[in-house]
Amino acid sequence: MFTAKSEICVHIRPMIRRDMVEVLETENENFEFPWSEDDFNRCFRQRKCFGMAAEFNELVVGFMIYKYHKNRLHLLNFAVSTEFRRRGVGRQMVEELIYKLLDQHLSHIMLKVRETNLAAQVFFRTLGFRAIAVLRDFYIETTEDAYLMQFQFPHDFKDDSFIPVSRISRFAR
Repeated sequence: MFTAKSEICVHIRPMIRRDMVEVLETENENFEFPWSEDDFNRCFRQRKCFGMAAEFNELVVGFMIYKYHKNRLHLLNFAVSTEFRRRGVGRQMVEELIYKLLDQHLSHIMLKVRETNLAAQVFFRTLGFRAIAVLRDFYIETTEDAYLMQFQFPHDFKDDSFIPVSRISRFAR
């Protein structure tokens, strides 16, 4: 029998070094080809590369890694612990990223999703992301393609009044 999971409110904050154990656990449970701790560290040593953690009851239940570019943010890695999926954690993290976009006066968010990761494709699409290109044989480990997805702000939004809305978030407010 299917039981609906209730939405939870998470605290989203910058990722810190001591989060790495929980982040790596989430990374490994989510991906066939997970990032290693060295991959995370290599990313954080780059300029303008940051991480955010979603925390619930002092437990890291999700994370995202992103990098600032001239006019956009590039979402490099994103995962929610399997135990906390479909409870609003991912949506809250993406909305936080969208607000960062506004604060920095950037125009869009880019990310790549494996062609076989239908759950991620649907998730990002419900939040306003659109596939804009197919990257053929993108991944080193496989010959799998990737979809390049983009969230673009409407040209007529006002900084003070824009609130990201998806079909789900309309009911959650």
